[in-house]
Amino acid sequence: MKKILLSNLPCCIEVVAMLVSLAENELYRRSEVVSIDFDEDVRQVSAGAVGNWDTRQFQPIFFCFHIFNRPYNSAMDSEWSSSFERDLHVCFLEMMYQTLPSAYQEQEINRLTLAYFVISGLDILGALDRVDKEGVADWVLSFQAHPRTKAELDNGQFYGFHGSSTSQFPPDDNGVLIHNGSHLASTYCAIAILKIVGYNFSRIDSESILTSMKNLQQPDGSFMPIYTGAEKDLRFVFCAEFSDVSAAICYMLKNWSGMDRKKAKEYILNCQSYDGGFGLVPGSESHGGGTYCAVAALRLMGFIEDDVLSKSTPSSIINVPLLLEWSLQRQAADGGFQGRPNKDSDTCYAFWVGGVLRILGGHNFLNKEALRGFLLTCQSQVYGGFSKFPGQLPDLYHSYYGFSAFSLLEEPGLKPMCVELGIIDIAAIGI
Repeated sequence: MKKILLSNLPCCIEVVAMLVSLAENELYRRSEVVSIDFDEDVRQVSAGAVGNWDTRQFQPIFFCFHIFNRPYNSAMDSEWSSSFERDLHVCFLEMMYQTLPSAYQEQEINRLTLAYFVISGLDILGALDRVDKEGVADWVLSFQAHPRTKAELDNGQFYGFHGSSTSQFPPDDNGVLIHNGSHLASTYCAIAILKIVGYNFSRIDSESILTSMKNLQQPDGSFMPIYTGAEKDLRFVFCAEFSDVSAAICYMLKNWSGMDRKKAKEYILNCQSYDGGFGLVPGSESHGGGTYCAVAALRLMGFIEDDVLSKSTPSSIINVPLLLEWSLQRQAADGGFQGRPNKDSDTCYAFWVGGVLRILGGHNFLNKEALRGFLLTCQSQVYGGFSKFPGQLPDLYHSYYGFSAFSLLEEPGLKPMCVELGIIDIAAIGI
C-alpha cells in the first residue's frame, strides 16, 4: 500500500516563517497516530469528493514507540549531541511520510506544505530513495485546479494548486465551481515537490497557472495569495516568482508571463527599512522572513546578482552594506539567529537570515561554529528533527529549516541548496 502524509502547515516558505509553528508541547505525547491511505485519497479527489480522515486507520500507538520502543523523557534531550544525527532525522521524516500524530489534523488544509517539508527534507538528507516518486507526483497533481473553459481564466480566480482535498469543493448542479481554494503558497509547494521528484511537468496546466496568476498581482506590485479576501505582502511576491512559471512559480516554469516583474521589484524596494532589512509591507519593521523573501525574489527575477559582495560593481538596487550589517546583527550571543532585534534565537532563522547572507556572499562573516552549536541544542536525540527553541519537542517546520541551515553550513552528507528556490541545487537545475 502506498502511503504519504496528507496534512499540512500554514501557507508556504516563510511564506511560512510568519504563519504558524506546529511545535506544540504535547504534539508527540498524544497516543493517536494518523495513517492515511494514499490511493484512497487520490480516488476521492478525482471523483470530486471532499477528502476525509480515514478513522479506520487511526492506530493507538505511541509515536516514540514506533521508532524506539520507549517513552519520551525530557531528560533524554537535556544534553545535546555534538554531532548532526542524520540517520535519526531520516527516521523522523520517514515516520512523517507514513503517519502523523493526530494533532496534525488541524493542519489538514495545508497538506502540500507538510509534504514539501518531508520530501524536500529527505532530499537534503540524501534519502529521497525512501519516497515513491511516481506516487508522490500523481498525488500532487490531483490538487491542481482547472478552468472548464479558457474564458474562465478571466473570471478573476486563480487556477493553481489546492492545499489539500478538503479545499476542493465540487461544482453545483449547474456546473459552477462553488469554491476554488487554489493558493500561491500551495502552488509553490506543489511545483517544488514535482521538481524534487524529477517530474517533467508534462501534466501541469502551466498556461492556466500563469494566466490566472496575473489576477493576483495588485496595482502596487504585491500579490494576494488567493483571488479574494486575503492579505498581501512580500511572502506572496516571493511565491509568485517561484516555479519554472512564477519566480519560483515563474522561475521554475521558466515563463515570466504570470507577473509584472518591474512592479514586483518596486514593491520589494519599498519594503526595505531604514536599518537595511525588509518588512512584509512598506513601512513595517524589518523581519528575517520578509528579508529572505525580498532578497530571494530579487535574485530569482534577475535584479541582483548572486554573491554581490564579491563583484567589482555591487548592485545599487538595494542598500547591500546596510542589509549585510542588519543580517549579521541577527546572530545572537547564543550563536543562533533571531528574526528581529531583542527576540530569542529560533531554529528557522538560521535559514531565513543565513540564506540572505549566502545569496549576498556574506555567509563567511557569521560565526558558523556558534550557529552550529545553537542548532545542536535544538536537535532531538530521541525522535530526530529540530524544535523552535532548545528543550522543546521537534516539529516538521523547524526540522526542515534546521536541515536547510545545516546544508548551508556544509554539513558532510547533506546536499547543497539553491537557497533562493528552497530546494537542492540538483533539483533546481533539473538533473
